[in-house]
Amino acid sequence: MAQVPQTFFDALAVRTWCGLALETLGRAREEIDAINVYPVADGDTGTNLYLTVESAVAAVEAVFAGHAAGAEAAVGAKSAGAGFPDAGFPHTAGVDAGGAGEPTLADAARAMAHGALIGARGNSGTILAQLLRGMAQVLADDDTARADGRCLRLALRHAADSARRAVAHPVEGTVLTVASAAADAADGAEGDCGTVARAAYDGARTALAATPGQLPVLERAGVVDAGGRGLVAVLGALVETFTGERARAVVASACTGPAGVPHARVDRAEGHVLADGHAPADGAPGECADSAAVPGQEGPAFEVIYLLEAEDAAVERLRGRLDTLGDSLVVVGGDGLWNVHVHVDDAGAAVEAGIEAGRPHRIRITHFGAGDVHTTGAERPPRERAQRAVVAVVPGEGLAGLYAEAGATTVLARPGEPPASGELVQAVRRAHAREVVLLPNDADLRHTAAAAAEQVRTEGVRVALIPTRSAVQGIAALAVHEPDRRFDEDVVSMTSAAGATRYAEVTVAERQSWTMAGICQAGDVLGLIDGDVAVIGSDLAVTAETVLDRMLSAGGEMVTLVLGDDVPDSVAGHLEGRVREGYLAVDTVVYRGGRQGALLLIGVE
Repeated sequence: MAQVPQTFFDALAVRTWCGLALETLGRAREEIDAINVYPVADGDTGTNLYLTVESAVAAVEAVFAGHAAGAEAAVGAKSAGAGFPDAGFPHTAGVDAGGAGEPTLADAARAMAHGALIGARGNSGTILAQLLRGMAQVLADDDTARADGRCLRLALRHAADSARRAVAHPVEGTVLTVASAAADAADGAEGDCGTVARAAYDGARTALAATPGQLPVLERAGVVDAGGRGLVAVLGALVETFTGERARAVVASACTGPAGVPHARVDRAEGHVLADGHAPADGAPGECADSAAVPGQEGPAFEVIYLLEAEDAAVERLRGRLDTLGDSLVVVGGDGLWNVHVHVDDAGAAVEAGIEAGRPHRIRITHFGAGDVHTTGAERPPRERAQRAVVAVVPGEGLAGLYAEAGATTVLARPGEPPASGELVQAVRRAHAREVVLLPNDADLRHTAAAAAEQVRTEGVRVALIPTRSAVQGIAALAVHEPDRRFDEDVVSMTSAAGATRYAEVTVAERQSWTMAGICQAGDVLGLIDGDVAVIGSDLAVTAETVLDRMLSAGGEMVTLVLGDDVPDSVAGHLEGRVREGYLAVDTVVYRGGRQGALLLIGVE
């Protein structure tokens, strides 16, 4: 479906741009992965950029959904309180008198930047997150509903400059060079956003074509910089946002050399990577990348990435400390939240440095070891696929351990940080099975999981998505999983077990809100049954008991309780006692879920 061009840079343009950038990176992901030789030839730059933008898209969509829900709530509250002038319904932020409920440019731009920051992957993804943050700082500071070409020029310049400052030791011939060239070209453009975006894109493409001459490792491999190629794709999406015209593709696909090793061909005149083995249009022969020559490069053994909550002064000290430990250091973010990326030999020391600076979380450590990025595909013996595997999203470390003990591959979902479809795809690949059962364990993740399932099916993996809405439904499904029976029979049995499990959660209200059970205040204890608020109380144990009684009134044979970190064991003891006294022949099992968001998860089957 053709996109309607945006004349100005407003909230809708941010949303459109992010969506188009994700689509463009999705098409180019494999080709970008194939030309990734710097700073480490680990073949994941395209994937990392895709995951970073996917996180930005999710954040922007959440802002639009939140404003739409706020508009509906305001209308509902006004209707409900029409005959009760003292009902005390609060004003809903972001909803004007017309009830449009549209986010502002500042809302959307900040969401884009925050989503990219918390979801940034790899060296290039981290730099892209800072580029988007730099643009957002200018767009959000304009204090208008929409920005023009002048503001876009300033945003691109600030983005390029802030990204360069975020890198400890900037190297030319990388995405930094391409970003600077895009900003330089935009500086000289006069006109609307479409004109400025087109100039930035053309400047970036020209700079990308020159990267092999700036970075010897690219010259030897015969490729352009992968991160720069990804940025060109993102800028191409910006052009399409404002003009409706899709920019000409730069990367086609990887070609294959001896022993199936992925190679790439470069059109030096245009910076294109070609796949068909033919000479470029001007007749100058392309070169096939010698990827076997690149993995021999030496470097640190680990990539360490984490989010960090810390003050500015502590982050400056951290930069100095990490700079002595390794290379490829990029620290992006601000306002108390940072994304730290570094390549080191001592991963533990890099994490400890983060602990000294503040509170690190979402820590990811990747080993650049033998059999990984320092060997060619021909030297790695293929690992035999398992016949069947279960991949599950879980909300806490305790549940992750429980699922893992049952043989599942897990994806950890932190509160407020749902996994993107790319993370689910990676988990399915990690499971390395011919058949996979996917358990999203969250109603809001169903479409994300469906997208991931669709992608891995194209890779020859048979995937069944069971629409579990809670981790307790996943536990029920996993309990009847039998990998030795026929796939369809196993899926039907697991689906039936999950569907027969009613689920609930007990949590604390963050703000005053209108619910199915009435108006709740910030700090109230809420009991949700099958996703809807059913009980509003002030005491955790009492509210949980009320929820449990309502669930068991319809019958049940097994109660599952999953306690969060902040819930004392006495609450579980109280509920177990209630089940023993009031419901004969009903068993209770208790687990610790860790930092799972909700105080308590309840399952009745």
